[in-house]
Amino acid sequence: MHRIDLLQRLATYKTTFMEEAGMVKRALSFVQAHENCFDRNLMHGHVSASSWVLNPARTHTLMLHHRKLNRWFQPGGHADNDTDMLLVALKETSEESGIDLEHIKLISDDIFDVDIHTIYPSEHDHRHIHYDIRFLLEIDDQIPVPGNSESHQIGWIPLWKVSHYNNLRSLHRMVRKTYMQFEPVKFGSPTSLDHPTI
Repeated sequence: MHRIDLLQRLATYKTTFMEEAGMVKRALSFVQAHENCFDRNLMHGHVSASSWVLNPARTHTLMLHHRKLNRWFQPGGHADNDTDMLLVALKETSEESGIDLEHIKLISDDIFDVDIHTIYPSEHDHRHIHYDIRFLLEIDDQIPVPGNSESHQIGWIPLWKVSHYNNLRSLHRMVRKTYMQFEPVKFGSPTSLDHPTI
């Protein structure tokens, strides 16, 4: 399969967001140009995968306070030469949430979002670019979320509060897509889910 699956997914993926449409074209060109695009040792950039995880009510998303980056993000990570981006997203979600794959539901096997972003230099990594392929998943928010050592905290964040944790444009875009697709109740009374797990 190698790059064929991802190339086909990117070629057929459509978005109404102009900024994202430009990134889809860039990602497609990058994958076409780099046979080793799934290898994190490709120094200037590589493909990654992540997930936008919703609860059954479509009112909350699962986010984690990344230990290395010290910011709140959706679950995801490097492909590490795995060419199946959907499988990478599922595995990373399971590993970072501490929830078994059997409890993670695939809402759609289509790409949900594409984002290109820079990972800035740190003690852990050099400066490089992630071509991130994102998929839409569901987890029952009544299931305990133990997380793992890669994050300080993990928990269910109300969609309307996502920007309080991280105001990246791509996260705002995924919140908007969720409202457009599912029309959840945007504002409601606080619940026990309004605070992430420590």
